[in-house]
Amino acid sequence: MSTQHFLVPIDFSQYADYALDYAMALAKTLQARLTLLHVIHAIPLGVTDMDTALPYSYLQDLEAEITHNMLHYLKRVQDADLEGDTVVVHGVPFDEIVQMAKTKNVTLIIMGSHGRTGLGRLFLGSVAEKVVRLAPCSVLVARQAAQVPA
Repeated sequence: MSTQHFLVPIDFSQYADYALDYAMALAKTLQARLTLLHVIHAIPLGVTDMDTALPYSYLQDLEAEITHNMLHYLKRVQDADLEGDTVVVHGVPFDEIVQMAKTKNVTLIIMGSHGRTGLGRLFLGSVAEKVVRLAPCSVLVARQAAQVPA
């Protein structure tokens, strides 16, 4: 049997936390390896008033901070006695997730969904929806159950 390899996009939200919990539980059962991916979203020129790219030193500091924060997630994986690694890239999130799945021969992408509907989804787009349509493998979108107010 071939080794299972799951890709878990991490955006530091509660939705990503829930997807990671789900991925770890499934990985334990299937003895899968996890790759945790964070995409530093590229800011298209012309969207803001900035006519120049962000300073290189700012991007270096941002990437270093994100890489450090990803170690917390990797520790959770390792503490669960699972194999894993982290990857931080720059680009458009849905595209980088799909490309990483191809590059690393991922068997399953497990990602959170912010659950936007209506105008929110129309204007913001849905990373999960684009990944589902374009991924070279199956995609599990883990949605946390809504909390009922007390």
